[in-house]
Amino acid sequence: MKGVFISIEGIEGTGKSTQVQLLTDLLKNKGYRVIRTEEPGGTTISVKIRELLLSLESEGIQPVAELFLYNASRIQHVEEVIMPALERGSVVISDRFSDSTVAYQGYGRGIDLDIIASVDKIATGGLKPDITILIDLDVMTGLTRNRDINKTDRLEREHISFHERVRKGFLALAEKEQKRFVTVDGSTDIDTVHNRIAGIVTSYFTSREI
Repeated sequence: MKGVFISIEGIEGTGKSTQVQLLTDLLKNKGYRVIRTEEPGGTTISVKIRELLLSLESEGIQPVAELFLYNASRIQHVEEVIMPALERGSVVISDRFSDSTVAYQGYGRGIDLDIIASVDKIATGGLKPDITILIDLDVMTGLTRNRDINKTDRLEREHISFHERVRKGFLALAEKEQKRFVTVDGSTDIDTVHNRIAGIVTSYFTSREI
């Protein structure tokens, strides 16, 4: 059986990490072999890069340097975690993948999208998720949620206009790649969002078996 690659995307405060865990638990209970991972992260090197990228001490990082660091992390992630798991026939669920780079560094920072695509091709070898679930939420609600749980990192401190551009980027990607993306309303409660995601993934798995 060929593995399945699922990514969950969204702006800050959408509850992605919670939904990744809930989906992981659901699929494991159904008997699937599941690897839960995240970006930047997933490997020893990638975690170190994550710490650098999100640290408040890295506020002076240049956008292109930021782009290359995210992709350096992704190279390790793909080679060490994602591809081996897919080759074993596992389901890989990642909290963010390349679409976040397009949204944050492309739409958010203003880096040319063709440059981002070229770098991503090197980092991923052209790998894309089989299905991407975008949890959409208005920016102020997302940022307020994160403040309420005392989450603070470098991206949290960006101006609201930056986060608005990022959200616009995600929605543009979802519109462009409608066969891969499914958008879920993130303004509802955790269980409602989970049930919607569970339905989407279950339907996808059913369609693969037909």
